[in-house]
Amino acid sequence: MNNHVAIQDLSILLVEPSDVQQKVISRALLDTGVRQIDTIDSVESAIETLTTYQPDLVISSMYLPDGTADDLLQRIRNTPETESQAFMLISSERNKEYLETLRQSGVLAILPKPFTSEAMTRALKATTDIISEDEVELELFDINLLRVLVVDDSRLARKHIIRVLGGMGIPEPLEAENGSEAIKLLQSETFDLIVTDYNMPEMDGRELTEAVRQSNDFSHIPVLMVSSEANETHLANIAQAGVDAICDKPFEPATVRELLYKIMS
Repeated sequence: MNNHVAIQDLSILLVEPSDVQQKVISRALLDTGVRQIDTIDSVESAIETLTTYQPDLVISSMYLPDGTADDLLQRIRNTPETESQAFMLISSERNKEYLETLRQSGVLAILPKPFTSEAMTRALKATTDIISEDEVELELFDINLLRVLVVDDSRLARKHIIRVLGGMGIPEPLEAENGSEAIKLLQSETFDLIVTDYNMPEMDGRELTEAVRQSNDFSHIPVLMVSSEANETHLANIAQAGVDAICDKPFEPATVRELLYKIMS
């Protein structure tokens, strides 16, 4: 199935308290072709708006008069009607700890200020990818029958990953909160692919991958590692564990699609 949504078809809710920044970001959105932009300035006004209108994408700055982007996103994710809402952050914030929480909650993109038009277009493309029904075509597998195990200690991160995979035609995966739970499932179920986070309690993604590779029963299963730790030494250590591909958080649909085709074909 291919029901692709174009950037110009997107509806955007922009949450930004600064009139100047509202204009700057709105202009950048208009330049990409977006035509429908609504602007508001606080967490509460965003939540109130989302009760009656769900845009294709919420774009928020980090700091709002009545809270932060994380406060807003947690409320969105913990409300059943809005838990799948696509969300993007635009911020000059560089604090890794602040940004990590947002990554774990399934933001589609984090755009630093100042951002380029290319970065904005890429982020909007991630939005169109996630809301479009566009199946991945694999040479050796029927995508509709692919059996996937998603391993992440964050429930919100698992839901985001599952949503991205679902948009590609992959049926609902089984879930585990850490490597130990994943090993138990691997011993009782059959899987074609493991998608795992790196940082987890009890048994992290590296330890899980090493256990998978050392097993006689499931060492053949491809492993896609998801990590927000992007330094080269860290990535080299992950690669040595035997992963087939590494994907950054945010979990971008276009990147995932490309990696899936590579490791499953």
